[in-house]
Amino acid sequence: MAKCQKCGPGYPTPLDAMKGPREELLYLPCIYRNTGTEAPDYLATVDVDPKSPYYSQVVEPTEVMSKCDLACLHTSHCLASGEVMISALGDAKGNAKGGFVLLDGETFEVKGTWQKPGGAARMGYDFWYQPRHNVMISTEWAAPNVFKNGFNPADVKAGLYGSQLHVWDWQRRELIQTLQMQDGLIPLEIRFLHNPDASQGFVGCALSSNIQRFYKNEGGKWEIEKVIQVPSKKVEGWMLPDMPGLITDILLSLDDRFLYFSNWIHGDVRQYDISDPQRPRLAGQIFLGGSIVQGGPVRVLQDEELNCQPEPLVVKGKKVQGGPQMIQLSLDGRRLYVTTSLYSAWDKQFYPDLIREGSVMLQVDVNTEKGGLKLNPNFLVDFGKEPLGPALAHELRYPGGDCSSDIWL
Repeated sequence: MAKCQKCGPGYPTPLDAMKGPREELLYLPCIYRNTGTEAPDYLATVDVDPKSPYYSQVVEPTEVMSKCDLACLHTSHCLASGEVMISALGDAKGNAKGGFVLLDGETFEVKGTWQKPGGAARMGYDFWYQPRHNVMISTEWAAPNVFKNGFNPADVKAGLYGSQLHVWDWQRRELIQTLQMQDGLIPLEIRFLHNPDASQGFVGCALSSNIQRFYKNEGGKWEIEKVIQVPSKKVEGWMLPDMPGLITDILLSLDDRFLYFSNWIHGDVRQYDISDPQRPRLAGQIFLGGSIVQGGPVRVLQDEELNCQPEPLVVKGKKVQGGPQMIQLSLDGRRLYVTTSLYSAWDKQFYPDLIREGSVMLQVDVNTEKGGLKLNPNFLVDFGKEPLGPALAHELRYPGGDCSSDIWL
């Protein structure tokens, strides 16, 4: 195999490519339009390796289930070994199980689990690793069977939602410590500082609406402390009398100066200066829709932060439905991109108009000197106008890497 060793992936010439190994997988779009089948188009993966038991078949998730006993895959990161690692939220039956799938980085063949047999965490969601400290930390949402049909407050009282961080030995691939969070319900997105020497980072706890800092203490153990709290609002016209912000996504700028997060229910995106990680300082805030806008069904009775309910957001004549959810920052830190869909069953429950009208993608200009967020009024991607009907846009990723996926070694 004559792959170029110095000029990036691929082959230096077409003739060199002809000497490459036989193909093992093919990807192709499958179209339902005008067939009478009311279903979305999809991308199929076909196994074309004659030695594979799945030869000439469309690979479905059954391969992950049969080899790993995992399902509902979520976060992916590339490893220094060339493999791809993906976290899972549950097993094949939808029960809670926090494990990790390993894929071959070139063929995408399912190789098995990253963790040792029998060593999965009780729940799973996101993860981040820091090799210089021989550590990986993973988070929890809930069993897919719990959240797949919508949010039920009774499930919180029953202890069916996550409240722990799991610390793994990176080299031994073993769970070595579990951190029970105080006032940390549904810890979702987790981010170490980008500096590969750093032994600290942040996790966003959705339901308790706070940001917690995790760090390695002098004894080599990991601890956690709350550093930001978003107050709930007293409301009427909503499912509960206390409305949480519901922090659903967080990220750090590449220089580790600013932390950003979205409050999907309240409707705001926040920017914090984390020059002192133990004492974040609010530097910018902007409302991009949400459940407390004026003219909606919710009336705010008591609010520790706002004097009045924010106005509905209209961009290029489009009223934005839903609230800010997934976020992605430009590499230079000057532009923040935002989408508005969380998860279809929860979208339908909390923002029914979002299902009917589709989500949007917005762009916010960032002041990287003094802090501050300002909407770009000329940017709008309206997924309500997709050819097959309104769509729900979710995660944002750049082809060459970004603040949410790149891990430096």
